[in-house]
Amino acid sequence: MLLAEVAQATQRLADAGVPSPRTDAEELAAFVHGVKRGELHTVKDSDFDARYWEVVARREAREPLQHITGRAYFRYLELQVGPGVFVPRPETESVVGWAIDAVRAMDVVEPCIVDLCTGSGAIALAMAQEVPRSRVHAVELSEDALTWTRKNMEGSRVELRQGDALTAFPDLDGQVDLVISNPPYIPLTEWEYVAPEARDHDPDMALFSGEDGLDLIRGIERTAHRLLRPGGLVVVEHADTQGGQVPWIFAEDRGWTDAADHPDLNNRPRFATARKALP
Repeated sequence: MLLAEVAQATQRLADAGVPSPRTDAEELAAFVHGVKRGELHTVKDSDFDARYWEVVARREAREPLQHITGRAYFRYLELQVGPGVFVPRPETESVVGWAIDAVRAMDVVEPCIVDLCTGSGAIALAMAQEVPRSRVHAVELSEDALTWTRKNMEGSRVELRQGDALTAFPDLDGQVDLVISNPPYIPLTEWEYVAPEARDHDPDMALFSGEDGLDLIRGIERTAHRLLRPGGLVVVEHADTQGGQVPWIFAEDRGWTDAADHPDLNNRPRFATARKALP
């Protein structure tokens, strides 16, 4: 019975324009019935919970899946998320993967890493988990987001501060090995094209950044240059339409070398990297 209900829910979600209807229908069924997605076949017909249709209706109205279940998966992490914090996206996992490889390749015993605009804490926590001897620092401005960040970082070794990414960590100037950020980067002019899950539920502050979407990235360029040691790296996520623009922000005449763009798993431009020039 449950699998028949899931099939029906899949069709409803598909009709509503949900991008991954089958996955979401299964995730919601697993959430309501307290099992893993791969265990749905073990739920007896008599144990079907009618609350399933309540959560399907919420997803049908384009409420994010992660707000309904209260959790988001990111690399090897399960994070708590909800209203007020940006829900981490799968494409950011490839950004973090590149950064982890880059830090591991450095000849540094205890690398210092800074995550600007940490949101749920996904990037900082993944870096701390996968680069065991790293010293990871994270900053977030929004009090609403920090409610979730603090929950996720409880018991971790990430040092979290509330503050503005553009003035953060003056005590670390010139000492950081890698600066990473998934900042807001959607142009204000693109508002109507943003998926309802993001536009209506993610905080505006985590989405939009000026007319061309690059305002905060320009600020992060200066922050990263201030924080990094010579030879240190910056990694910044951007929209797939901004691939030609972002590397130019990290120009040689501003103290950078090796500025480059990188694709995500769908082969779309997703993040830019640069190295602070040696003196």
